[in-house]
Amino acid sequence: MFVSARSDYALRAMLAVAAAAGGGDGGRVAELVKAASLAETQDIPLSFLQGILLDLRRAGLLHSHRGADGGYALTRPPDEITVGDVLRAVGGSLTTVRGLPAERAGYHGVAAGLTDVWLAVHGAIATVVDSTTLADLLTHAPTTP
Repeated sequence: MFVSARSDYALRAMLAVAAAAGGGDGGRVAELVKAASLAETQDIPLSFLQGILLDLRRAGLLHSHRGADGGYALTRPPDEITVGDVLRAVGGSLTTVRGLPAERAGYHGVAAGLTDVWLAVHGAIATVVDSTTLADLLTHAPTTP
């Protein structure tokens, strides 16, 4: 698995928005976070971040409000959004082989067993990222399978 800057930035932005929502405690009203504030606090280029936020919004993980008091907020509580949700929203498949999803990597002859290896790698990664939520990361206690 290659973690791109885009994936790293997306997770950092989502964590910052989740923290503004109270970290998943359910008792606070979500505070809207401006893109410029996210860019500054997370040291992410604003123009790059705006594209990431658009992908997260299109994936249904964030919603945006326009205007002077606008910004971004999570669409679900942080304990319902996984690292895998965020990674897939900005990067597609978790594991790729020569640019293709692992399940589409085909081999023959002596290399035929590689497909099973790549699928096992994909499954292991999915297990970790799909069992770790934003709330877990905010409390510094990621779950382990």
